Amino acid sequence: MPLISNHASAPLFIGMMSGTSADGIDVAVVRSGEKPELLQFNEFPMPDSLRQTILHLAVPENEEGNSEIDAMGELDRALGNAYAEAVLKTLKQAGIHTDEIAAIGCHGQTIRHRPESLHPFTLQIGCASTVSEVTGITCVSNFRSRDIAAGGEGAPLVPFAHRHLFASNQHNTAIVNIGGIANLTWIDQQGHTTGFDIGPGNMLMDALMVNISAGEKIFDQDGAMAASGQVSTLLLARLMTHPFLKRTPPKSTGREAFGEDIVQQIIGWPDLSDADRMATACAFTAEAIVESMMTMIDASCSDSPASVLICGGGARNKHLMALLTEKLAPANVQRTDAVGIPAQAVEAISFALLARHTLMGTPNTLAAVTGASHNVCGGQITPGNNWASLLQTIPVWNQ
Repeated sequence: MPLISNHASAPLFIGMMSGTSADGIDVAVVRSGEKPELLQFNEFPMPDSLRQTILHLAVPENEEGNSEIDAMGELDRALGNAYAEAVLKTLKQAGIHTDEIAAIGCHGQTIRHRPESLHPFTLQIGCASTVSEVTGITCVSNFRSRDIAAGGEGAPLVPFAHRHLFASNQHNTAIVNIGGIANLTWIDQQGHTTGFDIGPGNMLMDALMVNISAGEKIFDQDGAMAASGQVSTLLLARLMTHPFLKRTPPKSTGREAFGEDIVQQIIGWPDLSDADRMATACAFTAEAIVESMMTMIDASCSDSPASVLICGGGARNKHLMALLTEKLAPANVQRTDAVGIPAQAVEAISFALLARHTLMGTPNTLAAVTGASHNVCGGQITPGNNWASLLQTIPVWNQ
């Protein structure tokens, strides 16, 4: 239903709505002058396949309302509050006022990562609106989705920041971030940057420790249990056949691929002590990292990197670090602490850098890493109390 306007100078906005009945999508084009003016309004029927899914998810599974959607919604808010509290405590300890902070870059908690679905998606929760409301600071979140929209994997994102933090014009540098999932960044002397998710990081070892200790411990301190066991070569060989390890980059993964099924496979392998199981799980992470490094070297037609920098929680695992030092020789394997950045802080620093680029409207993803059609500016902005003043300062950030 087109409507004619005589006020061409005012900017245009689009309003969109789909109601509780989920029977259609309403779209309005509005010219925003002193008095808003409707230029176009359309009603589109909701595709039946989408409507049925919406109606199914909208119904609680039982009378108490305990459903996956309810649980996710509450967890989203609860995480938002937890993130905000952590920000405020950190600022208090540092003696910094919230007014001094431009923005918070909050990656959030990944609960689904499905880049290979019919309609690829990724979902991180940790309510940015709650973070911004509680702290008063502008929050940048949802960094992955724009890359997925551009045909990419949505991860890993940290290679963009790694290039800013660790690039050297003297030698090739590899950065291995060992979180729950491990990922690899490769930066050559010219600054060209590639990378991908390796696969298992700490996730399997942590889950195995929870199982072994009946929940009393959540990780293998310093890799001590792994160091005391013997690797099962047969089990390790079986684990190394995991199809994700054979995939050609770009690739990303998560708990969906390296979760409870593999933990139970390790637990169920016969004639192994708990220490042997942990040793094998640790060796699995190390071998996956080494194999990925060799793949990167072959793909780049380069020599082994002179420096391999390790960050993330896995950098605390002394046994894992010893395995990597041995297997990646003659490369110099060391924690990022050795170049002035604490291994545990690298990811947090990375998302501060990504948030800055979001606010500037400049690309903060690398299509060479994610497989997207182009580099994109990822992230969604939730304005804080400082938003008006922030808009005045962003243009001069690069001057």
